[in-house]
Amino acid sequence: MTGLILAAEGTPSPLVPAVYDIVWSAVCLAIIGFVFWKKVLPLFQKVLAERTEKIEGGIARAEAAQAEAQRTLEQYREQLAEARAEAARIRDDARAEGQQIIDEMREQAQAESARIVAQGQHQLDAQRAQIVAELRADLGRVAVELAGKVVGESLEDEARRRGTVDRFLDELDATAAPATK
Repeated sequence: MTGLILAAEGTPSPLVPAVYDIVWSAVCLAIIGFVFWKKVLPLFQKVLAERTEKIEGGIARAEAAQAEAQRTLEQYREQLAEARAEAARIRDDARAEGQQIIDEMREQAQAESARIVAQGQHQLDAQRAQIVAELRADLGRVAVELAGKVVGESLEDEARRRGTVDRFLDELDATAAPATK
């Protein structure tokens, strides 16, 4: 407001420029704006577009890499699942084979045990028969001696002695047989 008062008195105000300065400044500003609009702004837009492409391309590459990593991860998981299934199958096969070996060894041990028991039983029967034969002979000899002492006659005659012993053993077997049944 004070500038208007001074301008009205006829002295120019140092704050308000002259009209020709305003016109030339506007023309320069329009030329600079036109050059900026036609030359500089397209360069900025081109640089910004390139940067946008690079960023979008980087994002696309990153998404593709992430998708590839996801596919690789899925393949790894499938292979891991297959490996685990294979390991479980191998473990099951090993357990079955181990059980089969144990069963075979058990059968072999039982067969060997049965063979040893049968052999032992056979030896026992043979020894028993031998002991019975020895006892019969000893018993026959003792019976002959006792019979000779009781009867008072000599049983030296072989035929008589053998007949007496056989008769005695038959009677002994007859009395022992009902007791064992």
